[in-house]
Amino acid sequence: MRILHTMLRVGDLQRSIDFYTSVLGMKLLRKTENPEYKYTLAFVGYGNNPDHAELELTYNYGVDSYEMGTAYGHIAIGVDDAAKACDAVRSAGGNVTREAGPVKGGTTVIAFVTDPDGYKVELIQRKE
Repeated sequence: MRILHTMLRVGDLQRSIDFYTSVLGMKLLRKTENPEYKYTLAFVGYGNNPDHAELELTYNYGVDSYEMGTAYGHIAIGVDDAAKACDAVRSAGGNVTREAGPVKGGTTVIAFVTDPDGYKVELIQRKE
């Protein structure tokens, strides 16, 4: 078994596609319009299934926002340098909500950014 994708409901599909592609460097992998059922799907990621997990961005016609609830945590993305990644996110118009630094109680360097719908994305500095 493997994780194929995570689905996020978004209030403005193009705004979300722009964030994940222009700010976080993902690619728009495919888009499916379903007017009969009043939704559109866009899959973004750094590569396609099955080699890479994808994000499914779901836009339900007429819904422009969702409540986050208390169960959702974050999406995690590995980066070479968390501070440089924060600079790149900021330069691209993204919102850095926690600057790069060690995780509480550990040494792993992390940062957080927030997408246009309020979803948290953790940047984890990976040692290769």
